[in-house]
Amino acid sequence: MAVHELSEKQIGNMTLLEKDTWWLRTVYRGDMPQLNLRSGLTGIFLGGILSLTNLYIGIRTGWALGVGVTAVILSYALFRVFSILKIGREMSILENSAMQSVATSAGYMMAPLVASIPAYMIVTGEVIPMWQTLIWICLLSLLGVLFAFPMKKRFINDEQLPFPEGRAAGIVLDQLHSDLSGQEGFFRAKLLMAGMALSSMTEMMRSQPLMNTLRLGFLSLPDHWDDFIYRFATPHLMGTPLRDLTIQVDSSVVLLGSGGLMSKKSGISLLVGAFLNYFILAPWLISAGIIHGTGFKNIPQ
Repeated sequence: MAVHELSEKQIGNMTLLEKDTWWLRTVYRGDMPQLNLRSGLTGIFLGGILSLTNLYIGIRTGWALGVGVTAVILSYALFRVFSILKIGREMSILENSAMQSVATSAGYMMAPLVASIPAYMIVTGEVIPMWQTLIWICLLSLLGVLFAFPMKKRFINDEQLPFPEGRAAGIVLDQLHSDLSGQEGFFRAKLLMAGMALSSMTEMMRSQPLMNTLRLGFLSLPDHWDDFIYRFATPHLMGTPLRDLTIQVDSSVVLLGSGGLMSKKSGISLLVGAFLNYFILAPWLISAGIIHGTGFKNIPQ
């Protein structure tokens, strides 16, 4: 279905009331199911599961994933199957959109666990009790929602600026629900499931204790592919081994997939920052004696 948008001239000349009136007349579809019990529960369920991927990736990289597009594809395929099996009906595009908003909110609740809270514990050397962490995350999420209301009215309703993740999810939604056969949605869901199976198997094979318990230790994978190189040589930079600078080729498929979800600007920003910090500043400061010791904890981020 076509996405209705105002022109730049209309955005500049129309008042907020006129824009809201235009949206109600042109875009709003009050006759279609939107936020209801099943879309809310599905968003909570998928968001809770996908938030674990955010926690894992965030701890490994410091970068939080957007779970909206993934949740959209999974919920579409799930209720499409329910419809085929005659045990439910498909989600409307607006139900799926509402579900995506709930799932995204649940996914981003993990952000403090990979940013402010770990930073606080590293600085103080104290572990924050779980009950305090839970209260802090809930209050922070509530504060974020309260801030989102006026910001949404200003930047989205008035200035008509596209929210990047929401826009991406909207485009995927439009493509999925425009395909009457449903083949595209199933294909994307299969790709997600295949990627999940591959990454799960890889992570299992990277766990030496688990593989030994299963008596499959000979199939174990190294944590980093360059471990093979260190058996014969020790690459270094300004006298410091690359491994001590945490410059390594990770064997995790999850991190490779996370890179595919980033925008080009985010990826380039991370790449430039990592190069400046670990290839230039860190080895130089270590050789000058300003940084004492190597490893992730000693090198400032």
